Amino acid sequence: MGARMVNLLVGPESDGMRLDAFLAAAEGMPSRSACARLVEEGRVRINTCPATSKSEKVLLGDRVAAELDQPEPAEAAQGLLSPNPYIPLDIRYEDDYLLVISKQEGLVCHPSPGHVDDTLANALVAHCGYGHLGMLQGEERPGIVHRLDMDTSGLMVAAKDDATQKALQDLIRMRVLDRRYITLVQGYMARDEDTIVTGIARSTRDRLRMAVSDAPGAREAITTYRTLERFEAGRRDEGYSLVECHLYTGRTHQIRVHMRHVGHQLVGDQLYGRGDDRVNLGLRRQFLHSWSIAFDHPATGERIERVDRLPEDLLAILGVLKERSMGRTAAGERICPLLGAEG
Repeated sequence: MGARMVNLLVGPESDGMRLDAFLAAAEGMPSRSACARLVEEGRVRINTCPATSKSEKVLLGDRVAAELDQPEPAEAAQGLLSPNPYIPLDIRYEDDYLLVISKQEGLVCHPSPGHVDDTLANALVAHCGYGHLGMLQGEERPGIVHRLDMDTSGLMVAAKDDATQKALQDLIRMRVLDRRYITLVQGYMARDEDTIVTGIARSTRDRLRMAVSDAPGAREAITTYRTLERFEAGRRDEGYSLVECHLYTGRTHQIRVHMRHVGHQLVGDQLYGRGDDRVNLGLRRQFLHSWSIAFDHPATGERIERVDRLPEDLLAILGVLKERSMGRTAAGERICPLLGAEG
């Protein structure tokens, strides 16, 4: 097995981060625990000096080098993930370079504790073959360009080779891969549109949650939103608002954290939401759907644009609220029919 060097420069957004977290956040690096092992094995240097601890803080301008194993061709062909042909893939576009799929709710994107062979990555391996997927995110994340939470549904992109994977990730970094989501939030959104700009970091109180933060290690997160439709308050709730969110960055749980930050938790959100089943209209997963994606194909230059109507469980929630509608905004008049929400 050969080795390759990954060289990284610490920018302003990473100043003060733990070394293992900084490494894991970089493109093409393995999981945080694997990065910690690299440090323990003496395979990470900071400014040419061996790193001494995974918790060591990196500083603005530091140059970090990590030595990664390079799988042999036979090993790469065999792969680490079992193909799972029984997971359905709803493919909306496919060519020799990439796929656009609509992920069903409840499907995890890549292996994690409790999910070994029942993930989107396993389905991609079954469909494309392990040797025909981009590997820049690591051997357990073949093809993955960006992720959706397990209970978030909708459109996402997967790459069939490293060059396409890197090009798509560059489009995300340059904020030109257009990703738009539909969510139903609790309460009356007074503004028709606005932009939320904060830092987001891991919560210091609950490691499962992210939080708005101005700590040095927090990463900038930008979400713009447009209100599509508002629903009157009931006896046990403060009303609801149907919203389209446009991501300019892709932080973990970004929309869920930003909506909570402005006082409008997502309906059904079991981690960041509030209220009982009645307030959540009986929905047990967050009302969040990746409905639109658009980008210039990195290999052909073709403009790829796809939209995805809401799944039936989310349309059913809008049906429950139909009689309480206060009317749609101009944006809502254009977008709601495309969601299957004509009623």
